[in-house]
Amino acid sequence: MAKQKGTKLIANNKKAYHDYFIEEEYEAGIALHGTEVKSLRQGHCSVKESFIRIDNNEVMIYGMHVSPYEKGNIFNRDPLRPKKLLLHRYEINKLQGKIKEKGYTLVPLKVYLKDSLVKVEIGLARGKKLYDKRADIAKKDMRREAERDFKVRNLV
Repeated sequence: MAKQKGTKLIANNKKAYHDYFIEEEYEAGIALHGTEVKSLRQGHCSVKESFIRIDNNEVMIYGMHVSPYEKGNIFNRDPLRPKKLLLHRYEINKLQGKIKEKGYTLVPLKVYLKDSLVKVEIGLARGKKLYDKRADIAKKDMRREAERDFKVRNLV
């Protein structure tokens, strides 16, 4: 079977960009079982409620929902089981040092296929205050209005 080239987005976490300032992004592999990979290839994944922790020098993602593969019968795993993320040791050490600082956390940003491998993009994030979120919404509204005005002017 030939390997596909390129990337295909499986799941995106838009809420993370709304709730956090993303300071750094890392690409991590993910340890999965066969039926989970088949389910992910079909696009059955959600990272909205998931979070990342570092336990015993291992990066784990909790709450990532991978729907059971419909033809997997007894080989299906628990959809919400914690999954190990694969990073280099120096990246894990760097992340451990950063999240010990006040206000930093790790959040999953997106899950995608990259050259037939499942990857997770994780972000080192700092929480936003309510006024930061309001400012972002205001900026988005202004940009949307400007685009709408530009579109109307070009049509006339």
